[in-house]
Amino acid sequence: MDKTVFDRLRTIVYENSGISLSDKKITLVSSRVNKRLRLLNLPSYEDYLGFLKADKTGEELVHFLDVISTNTTNFYREPVHFEVLASLMEKWLNQGQKRFRIWCAAASSGEEPYTLAMTILESIKGARVDSKILATDISTRVLAKAQAGVYEAEKLKNIPKHLLSRYFIKIKKKDGYHYQVSDKLRNLIAYRRLNLSSPPFPMKGPFDVVFCRNVMIYFDNAVRKRLVDHIYRLLKPGGYLMIGHSESLKSLIGIVPNFKSVQPAVYIKPE
Repeated sequence: MDKTVFDRLRTIVYENSGISLSDKKITLVSSRVNKRLRLLNLPSYEDYLGFLKADKTGEELVHFLDVISTNTTNFYREPVHFEVLASLMEKWLNQGQKRFRIWCAAASSGEEPYTLAMTILESIKGARVDSKILATDISTRVLAKAQAGVYEAEKLKNIPKHLLSRYFIKIKKKDGYHYQVSDKLRNLIAYRRLNLSSPPFPMKGPFDVVFCRNVMIYFDNAVRKRLVDHIYRLLKPGGYLMIGHSESLKSLIGIVPNFKSVQPAVYIKPE
């Protein structure tokens, strides 16, 4: 891929998703764009750039961002956060709280929001509460997979057996056995496409907990700070923000006077 074309493509990526691509990503972008070249039967990266810019419907931009976006996830990834959530749910339930709102900001293919749903259901132990999870992502491709809620058996290896039998249905497909999430989980979650780099967001909040894990590493400081400011606004006083274990607000955006660190990668909005 020519450097000039790469620069134009990464500008489009940044302006429409907030993802900042370094010069080291030129090989990655080339391989990802090759998928679109083959599908559209276009001969070159230059032709694809022209096609992308000429598309007034915005559909190709969505496809382009889909192939560029990195979506690495699994069930119970960084499990300490789900342990924290379970403790919070128990505490809030004991205090008489009956309404819970969780935002999974980078839902990817659904493993994280479905893990959140299992954590909530296991924590409330049948109590009659109003619980909802908003799960967002910029990629329509992974959101479609999340909404389908069908996973290969290998993908579910981190789920305890008793939870697997409780919340998943084993189904046979041409390529072997898969597991489909049950309505118990599905009914807790609303999936929406959302660009985290373009606040203000349409939801009003307040949220009890926001999971925004392993996504801010793809943004620059300006986008990160804007996103964190809006998460702070959407959280209730006493609400929690969870970020990736390899991240910290201080290292990502500098001093953050509003949030208080509870433990690594866990922050609270003071009451």
